[in-house]
Amino acid sequence: MRREIRTVVCGLVLVVLLAPSMALAQVGQGLIVGWGGQVLVPPSALTDLVAVAGGGAHSLGLKSDGSIVAWGWNNCGQCDVPSPNEGFVAVAAGHFHSLGLKSDGSVVAWGAGGCGQSGDPHYGQSCVPSPNEGFVAVAAGHCHSLGLKSDGSIVAWGRNSRGQCNVPLPNTGFVAVAGGWEHSLGLKSDSSIVAWGWNSYGQCNVPAPNSDFIAVDGRGEQTLGLKSDGSIMAWGRNDFGQCDVPAPNEGFVAVAGGVYHGLGLKSDGSIVAWGWNAWGQCNVPAPNEDFAVVAAAYGHNLGLKSDGSIVAWGHNGRGQCSVPSANEGFVVVAGGKDHTLGLKADGSIVVWGYTEYGQCNVPSPNADFVTVAVGDHHNLGMKSDGSIVAWGLNNYGQCNVPLPNTGFVAVAGGETHSLGLKSNGSIVAWGNNNYSQCNVPLPNAGFVAAAAGWRHSLGLKSDGSIVAWGINENGQCNVPSPNAGFVAVAGGRVHSLGLKSEGSVVAWGNNSYGQCDVPSPNADFVAVAVGQAHSLGLKSDGSIVAWGLNNLGQCNVPAPNEDFVAVAGDYYDDNLGLKADVPPHTPWARAPRDGAADIHVLIDLFWDAGWGTTFDAYFGTTDPPPLVGSTVGRHWPLPTLRYDTTYYWQVIAHNPGGTTAGPVWSFHTAAKLAGDVNCDGYINFADINPFVLYLSNYAVWLTTYEGCNPLNGDVNGDGDGAYPDFGDINPFVAMLAGG
Repeated sequence: MRREIRTVVCGLVLVVLLAPSMALAQVGQGLIVGWGGQVLVPPSALTDLVAVAGGGAHSLGLKSDGSIVAWGWNNCGQCDVPSPNEGFVAVAAGHFHSLGLKSDGSVVAWGAGGCGQSGDPHYGQSCVPSPNEGFVAVAAGHCHSLGLKSDGSIVAWGRNSRGQCNVPLPNTGFVAVAGGWEHSLGLKSDSSIVAWGWNSYGQCNVPAPNSDFIAVDGRGEQTLGLKSDGSIMAWGRNDFGQCDVPAPNEGFVAVAGGVYHGLGLKSDGSIVAWGWNAWGQCNVPAPNEDFAVVAAAYGHNLGLKSDGSIVAWGHNGRGQCSVPSANEGFVVVAGGKDHTLGLKADGSIVVWGYTEYGQCNVPSPNADFVTVAVGDHHNLGMKSDGSIVAWGLNNYGQCNVPLPNTGFVAVAGGETHSLGLKSNGSIVAWGNNNYSQCNVPLPNAGFVAAAAGWRHSLGLKSDGSIVAWGINENGQCNVPSPNAGFVAVAGGRVHSLGLKSEGSVVAWGNNSYGQCDVPSPNADFVAVAVGQAHSLGLKSDGSIVAWGLNNLGQCNVPAPNEDFVAVAGDYYDDNLGLKADVPPHTPWARAPRDGAADIHVLIDLFWDAGWGTTFDAYFGTTDPPPLVGSTVGRHWPLPTLRYDTTYYWQVIAHNPGGTTAGPVWSFHTAAKLAGDVNCDGYINFADINPFVLYLSNYAVWLTTYEGCNPLNGDVNGDGDGAYPDFGDINPFVAMLAGG
């Protein structure tokens, strides 16, 4: 009797979408949205901008409607714009905090350094002094903030270890303000610059003549001043050439200072960049034209075009430049500790983030991948031929895929270990085994999905039970009873999730932040994913539910919470959602392949379909095959098949955007093994009783083992082959024993 089983292959992150290499269904679909520790916004959010600002690893954009869009690193909430997000007229970004100036002259500050916070990087830089009114401009340094009042005075607050908040007297007559790393700058109405704070590199020593300035900026430990004749003067720290303005030093209309580099906007709309270029922050993307606004940050830059579109380049370790490829056409998304992977529909992988271990360097050829998984600092990509490519940190051998590197149908990554699921239902584990996370419990068979927690592993069996092994100090390996009816599994840092066939979620392990308390109604889920101390579930209507630790907004799914087809978390605080409001890609067969021959009678069906969330499976000996059931995964278990028989199968994929049918595939099973009396695919002692039944009552045997072709029962060769007798039993036992 076939039992319906729904499976979703899970790893460090839950990846609901596995992609074929085919054309996109619609341009602009398959986009990535990120929230929590790393905020990624869709391209539609980065239009109609009128101002930009860059922080340590986050970016801000002011829209023409007065709202602010923020993206990049959100470790201190610097991307969580407070409500109401409206009425803003200016923005500024510090290293870990953000500022917005309202049209009523008040300042809104968020991120690190809120009122009452203490400890680096919390210095009160987000605690605006009273009275919070009359401001006409804002600026931010590393851990301090500045506001220019309508009366020409400057208010400074936040970290003051270098006197950067002590505005020199007379505190009047200022018309512009800027913040350096730990120094501050003010431009007077007489075109002179006043500088105060840290001066170890002479960044506060304004060169003579201190006059005729029309703009000033800092950010690093150098200062840039724009003169009315269009030239730039730079002074202070210069070990990376950040004060060496390229010739011809003329025609500039705006200036911006990064931490170790500088930018100048020319009157012709082009940008000139100089200084430290380790992350390409001085390589202005082509076409270098039509820029109207420029902003420099720690290691990245933002340029605003005259049409309101934005260009970002340089360091992108936290998505502060957004997705480094066109944010469309993604079919799988996964997040590591400090990097992110996206698999495109053409089978290529896009990686961005920190790459100190080479985790952003996809091995060549970057093609023909069908799914990806991540560990802390290593990546895994599975090819369409069933092989796995691994790269990144390899201190425990987590990138050394065991031989034979073939026959894989799924992959998962833990902190420093890796898992691969084979088409025969076994799991291969390699890498760090300090907590026995690579010791797959026996019997290592019958698995249909694998998931890797931080230091534990999980496998989903075809009978709907979950097996868990590895570190268990928080009970993350203690699957609650009844351990049955599961269709998906996900492993987090110290807790685990299982999805039941009726759409409910079961959670176990550490529950310090409520990450195991599934919100009501606990129903209608089609996928699950986990973070460090939070959990996520994807509903069949395309919405995401998140619960648990929410200190960085990791449980605040961005609006509109709809059209999601996949969700992923990591062991830390980042979440990723994949959106698509069009039908899924055409399903394609992973195993067995179309037209395959000599297939073992013990085989399950595996397929992929980008953007699909539910599937109808069809299987049988007729073309077209009959419907056998529905599933949220990409796997369907089969009973023992008949020898020497042609089978047909098909998958129809669904999501909230529509339905896509795959072609009808076929395969042919192998010829029967002599001696396999019960037709289970193996010759073993389990064949003895069926053999006795075959000898004693052929009609009953034939009914019991329907479809099992008769064997040559004359084992002892005495000529009674047509109707073997009991004299064949002992020779048959000897054959099983290897004689």
